[in-house]
Amino acid sequence: MRILQNENLLKEDELKEILKELQSGAITWQQKDHTDLIQSMMLHIGSLDSELRDNLIYGSFYELIHEKNLLEHSLLTELLEECLNNLLYKGIEESESDLVFTRTFTSLLIALILFRDNADDFLSQQKIADCKDKVLAYLAAEKDVRGYVPVKGWAHSVAHMADAIDELVKNPKLNKASYCEIVSALYNAILQENYAFIHEEDERILVPIFTMLEHGLEEQELIKLLQELPATLKVKKGQLDVQHHRILVFNCKTFVKSFYINTNGKPKFAALHKSIEACLNEL
Repeated sequence: MRILQNENLLKEDELKEILKELQSGAITWQQKDHTDLIQSMMLHIGSLDSELRDNLIYGSFYELIHEKNLLEHSLLTELLEECLNNLLYKGIEESESDLVFTRTFTSLLIALILFRDNADDFLSQQKIADCKDKVLAYLAAEKDVRGYVPVKGWAHSVAHMADAIDELVKNPKLNKASYCEIVSALYNAILQENYAFIHEEDERILVPIFTMLEHGLEEQELIKLLQELPATLKVKKGQLDVQHHRILVFNCKTFVKSFYINTNGKPKFAALHKSIEACLNEL
């Protein structure tokens, strides 16, 4: 999708008015040219106007893809290509720049497209594998993990990517041998020493982990990581100053506590729960 080569793209204020009319029902999607409108939404997906970005652009994508299934599979495939090859990595090398909003709301669009593929099965197995590789590479590369940014609204990169990964691991075309790689990537996201996760990132990361457990992930893979965590934190204590070590410990404890709560009283997770409890006692 060659967005920047389209001369008919709308400015933010123009797009905002049209999307408001669509959401209010004053006009219908069938009355608009999808192509130009969708390309304008992609262009402004990371707008600093939180109403446009969150409510109108993402809200409209949600309606079009998740609720009403109005976009052609060929267009969704094209949108996914644009997301994975361009938008998801935009400004990735920058530190706390506004381009984080482009990346994180691209993650949410990827989640919507994967949801639609789980229902309609239009993406190839190779495309699913490619998607896995690129979202995990993004998760490893993303350094801006701010949750709510004053004035500008939600960035929430880790939580949004967890949503995309949850739809990915539900996909029957994904090779289940990838589960270990995905768990490792999610686990590494928790080992964050620069920013305290205070916006339920721990709970969002657990969602795809439980999805993988339901689809065949061996509990032993998680037990191994939990057994290693206390030693990892001890090593880090010698490498970090007090503030950054405390942030790391806070993030790990919060995650393990949430894991404990979510496995408590569930017989099928008895062994895992015991391992979580042992880990928590050592932290």
